[in-house]
Amino acid sequence: MRIALTGGIACGKSMVAKFLNDFGIETIDADDVVHELIPDPAERKRIAAEVFADEAKRKALEARIHPRVKRKIQAFQDFRRETEGGLVSRLESKVLRVAIIPLLFETRWDADYDIICCVRSARETQVARMMETRGYTREEAEARLKAQMPVEEKAAKSHYVIENDGTAEELKFKVAEFVNWLKEK
Repeated sequence: MRIALTGGIACGKSMVAKFLNDFGIETIDADDVVHELIPDPAERKRIAAEVFADEAKRKALEARIHPRVKRKIQAFQDFRRETEGGLVSRLESKVLRVAIIPLLFETRWDADYDIICCVRSARETQVARMMETRGYTREEAEARLKAQMPVEEKAAKSHYVIENDGTAEELKFKVAEFVNWLKEK
């Protein structure tokens, strides 16, 4: 199965990924791949300020970066693992792998996945988290939300939705439920 996790900015995708790892599920995060491509945090911040203020520049940047991100994610999901008996493909393995792709629907990569899970939070929760944890102003947070498909639309297009407006303990329980659901597939 090809599994993707998506959701809005500041909905808790990274925390869900951490809990998935705790439950033995391997993950790759598209944002981490972008960080490999643009390793300097100051440069990423400068670029973000520029592209979130200009849609044409954002689309041009995405056209250059997204194909490279997609190739890295596909390689992760198409792994072959060396064992004592030889190579084991992803289809023969019981290892579950999840790609965390915030812009899954915006990039139209959703057709590549058998199961899509969306992490959803209320808009005000998203704004508050961006202001608190990332130091964004309300205007910067709103600009980032505006640049993405609304999380409600992502949730409606997904096979499974994890609501994340509560505590970390509540989220971990919901991720455990998702893992159990996946194992039944």
